[in-house]
Amino acid sequence: MPLNDMPWWRWRSNVRSALHMLSDPVFHHECWLPGRAGYGDVTDAVCRLVEDTWLDNWSAEKYVGTIFRDSAEAALVDVAALRVLRIMHQVGADAPVSAYLEHHGWAEAVQAAREAHVMLATNDAEDPDVPPRSLDVLRIMTGSA
Repeated sequence: MPLNDMPWWRWRSNVRSALHMLSDPVFHHECWLPGRAGYGDVTDAVCRLVEDTWLDNWSAEKYVGTIFRDSAEAALVDVAALRVLRIMHQVGADAPVSAYLEHHGWAEAVQAAREAHVMLATNDAEDPDVPPRSLDVLRIMTGSA
């Protein structure tokens, strides 16, 4: 199914982009650690995951049928969001990328994000293993300014 068949597909695009970046250790080392332009950082990804969805306040289940296709997607997104938010609150939103990557819970957060990313990408008939798109490409895809 195409991504834009969901009523709130732009929000889904942001959530998917965040999960994709959070779920890819190679990306972390090639883009986030060196501060490669165009990909934001961990805090930016967490904001894309929770900013419009308020997943820091309530369950993704609230968005089944609008952002998420079903309860299975919502459950995986909830786990991923809670794990990365817990780390962000522990290390601080302004912490360097290395603080996230060195956190004792980071591997579990990455795994949770990976599981959610794979399900959402697969359900949108996209390859979950392509490298994450830049934020400029995301803006073009969603028509954001």
